[in-house]
Amino acid sequence: MLTASDPHDDLPYEECRKRPVYAALDLGTNNCRLLFARPSSHGIRVVEAFSRIVRLGEGITRSNRLSEQAIRRTIEALKICAERMSARTVERSRLIATEACRTAVNGVEFLDRVERETGLTLEIVTRETEAQLAAAGCLELADPRADGVVLFDIGGGSSEVVWLESDATGERDVASRIRAWISIPWGVVTLSERHGGIEVSRGIYDKMVAEVTGHLSGFAEGLASQRADGRFHLLGTSGTVTTLGGVHLGLRRYDRRRIDGLWLSDEAISATINSLVDMTYRQRAANPCIGHQRADLVLAGCAILDAIRGLFPSERLRIADRGLREGLLIGMMMADGVWPKQRTSA
Repeated sequence: MLTASDPHDDLPYEECRKRPVYAALDLGTNNCRLLFARPSSHGIRVVEAFSRIVRLGEGITRSNRLSEQAIRRTIEALKICAERMSARTVERSRLIATEACRTAVNGVEFLDRVERETGLTLEIVTRETEAQLAAAGCLELADPRADGVVLFDIGGGSSEVVWLESDATGERDVASRIRAWISIPWGVVTLSERHGGIEVSRGIYDKMVAEVTGHLSGFAEGLASQRADGRFHLLGTSGTVTTLGGVHLGLRRYDRRRIDGLWLSDEAISATINSLVDMTYRQRAANPCIGHQRADLVLAGCAILDAIRGLFPSERLRIADRGLREGLLIGMMMADGVWPKQRTSA
């Protein structure tokens, strides 16, 4: 089975260095992320990563436009990405933009400006493509013993939920395992702007949960028969779930090695979310796994997660510190045939 980033890869370092470098860029409503990787014997080996919170979609729920201030922040981050890409010999790259550019009336105009000022050409992907890429990037973490997996990606401007059919063989591509999916226009930025993210009372938090539940309830009802026996688990990829993992473990600084692949029980998730809801904004900002950049967004993300948990009750959730970028990289490498055909599970 292909893995998104295998720390125990048996391919020698010097041999891996001889393989070509691929690049994937994901420009979301909240974050700009760039990842370089080489194909390894079982998946990909990360060469370099860059991430910056740009809040491209800030204010978009009110104006339906990308603001000039947000555009400037984002272009500065993309200039750094362009510099890093030009410093490397990259075999192939794919650069995508998601919800903010999909919905903003000046989204295409913004990407034209990005190309003029940075030299980077980004494509706006559909919500379906976004869901498939997230699934491809996280598939290795799905428990093959489960009858199904509810994978979700809580973004800045939208959230995707995917029902994945179980496949113990690990030989089919991700598209063949997707039985249903939905994308809702609520992410941590859009939901926090609608309800507020600084002072969040229990009542406000419950309203956020109820609103997201209303958008997802029909989707959940359509899958009632598949989840009737409860033999499925949740698999989450987003800053929300990785933050929850870090807070749960009490980390003094975020450590991907301890978070990616971490299992959390339903009780542990509830306890961690309740502790966050009871915190003040200052307390959230002081937490080393949250910080000032996420302190006004984390409860909106928790509300989306609680809506998913309420509609798809499961005893366990697995956290993925991987997603769209890994899905992009795996897709490019598969298209280039860098792995034997039997290793095409993602």
